[in-house]
Amino acid sequence: MAATFIGNNTAIQELFIRVSEQFSAMFRRKAFLHWYTGEGMDEMEFSEAEGNTNDLVSEY
Repeated sequence: MAATFIGNNTAIQELFIRVSEQFSAMFRRKAFLHWYTGEGMDEMEFSEAEGNTNDLVSEY
């Protein structure tokens, strides 16, 4: 017998905030960015992802 429980609460906001802060610190230093741009990603994609994460934080 197996069971799964999926809940939606504001506790995830703390995780999003922590990830966003860590991302911002690394992105400011451009840490590891060369690996992604070398594979064809653009810096703008990272800025957009950061904005999406900030939107998630504000929605929760």
